[in-house]
Amino acid sequence: MRGPHRRGRFGEFGGRFVPEALVPACEELEAAFAVAWADPTFRARLDDLLEHYGGRPTPVTECGRLGERLGIRLLLKREDLAHTGSHKLNNVIGQALLAERMGKRRLIAETGAGQHGVAAATAAALLGLECLVYMGAVDVERQGLNVFRMELLGAQVRAVDSGSRTLKDAINEALRDWVATVETTHYCIGSVMGPHPYPYMVREFQRVIGDEARAQCYEMLGFDPDVVVACVGGGSNAAGTFAGFVDTHARLVGVEAAGGAAMSNGVAGVVHGMRSRFLQDEAGQILEAQSISAGLDYPGIGPEHAHLGTVGRAEYPSAGDSEVLAAFRLLAETEGIIPALEPAHGLAWIIREAGKSIPEGSAVLLTLSGRGDKDVALVRKLMQ
Repeated sequence: MRGPHRRGRFGEFGGRFVPEALVPACEELEAAFAVAWADPTFRARLDDLLEHYGGRPTPVTECGRLGERLGIRLLLKREDLAHTGSHKLNNVIGQALLAERMGKRRLIAETGAGQHGVAAATAAALLGLECLVYMGAVDVERQGLNVFRMELLGAQVRAVDSGSRTLKDAINEALRDWVATVETTHYCIGSVMGPHPYPYMVREFQRVIGDEARAQCYEMLGFDPDVVVACVGGGSNAAGTFAGFVDTHARLVGVEAAGGAAMSNGVAGVVHGMRSRFLQDEAGQILEAQSISAGLDYPGIGPEHAHLGTVGRAEYPSAGDSEVLAAFRLLAETEGIIPALEPAHGLAWIIREAGKSIPEGSAVLLTLSGRGDKDVALVRKLMQ
C-alpha cells in the first residue's frame, strides 16, 4: 500500500486536525519518521529488536482440524506468539526508538484492551523511558491483569472516568496531556488513527505482519491466500496485514464488532485529529460503541480503512458477541489455541461465511492479533 497523498490524505479521509499547539509536534514527528525510515541504521536496530527481543518472525500455523470442519484451508498468522502477546510491540518499539531519536524521554499512550499499554510499558522499560498510560475506567475493571502488567513494568496507569470511560475517552485525555507536555513527551498512538503522520507511520511499523505472512503463505501453499482476514477497531493489525496483500488478488476482510461497525453504520466526520467514519447521532455527537472486546469498542475506524472500504478494495462486515464467544471456544477446543476476543471476531466471520461467500477449498489467512490470556476470566464469567 502506498503512503497518503498530500497532507496525509487517503482519498477523502485522514489529514491533520489538531490544536495549533500540536501542529509543530506533528510536523516534527512527520519529518523525524521520514528521515528515520530512510536510515538503514534505524531500520537495522528496529529489525534486530523485533527479532531478538520481540520474537519475529512469528509463524503461520495451519489449523488442520478446524479447517477440515469448515471445508477450507485455515491459516493463522500468530501475532499471539510475539513478546507481550500481541502485534502491538511492532509499532511501539518503532515509536519508542523514534522518541529516543528525537530526544523525548517520556511516552504517553492510550489503551483499551490493555495490549498496547503493556507494549508501551515494555518498550519504555527496555529503553529507560518514563511511561504513562491512559485507560478508560471500564476497561481498567475488565482488564485488571493487563493493568497489573503495566504497573509491574514500571508504567503509571491513569483511569479515565469521563464520557463512556472507554478507549475514546482515554484518547481524549492522552491528547490533552500531549498538548501540555509536547516538548518532552511523545504520544505513542496504538493504532492507524489520529492526525497525520500516525495512520501511515503505524501502518508502516505494522506491515511486517503482512510482509512476513505473504512470504510464509507462498512457501506453504505455493500461491497467495484467497481471503485475508483481520479484526478492526482502529485497525492497526489489519492495516499491517493488508499491506502485504493489497497488490494481490486476495479478498481483504476487516471484521468489526457488531456494536461498533463504524464502516457500515458510521458517517464521515472529524474526531481525534483525523477525518474518518464514526458512529454519530443526528446532531453529530459521537455515539458509544459496544463490544465484548475492550480492543474493539472504538466508535470509529482508521482513515486508510475508511478509504479502502469506500473504493471497494476491502470489505468490513461485523460479528456479534455470541458468535465471537462460540468462535473463541471452538478454536481452543479444535486447535489448542486460545485467541484474544479481538481476532475471535475475524474467526467468527470465517465460520459464518465458510461454504457461503468463502467457497469450499479456499485458502483463508486470519491474523491472530493477540492471545486470550487477558480475556479468559471474562469469557469464563460470560459462559457460566
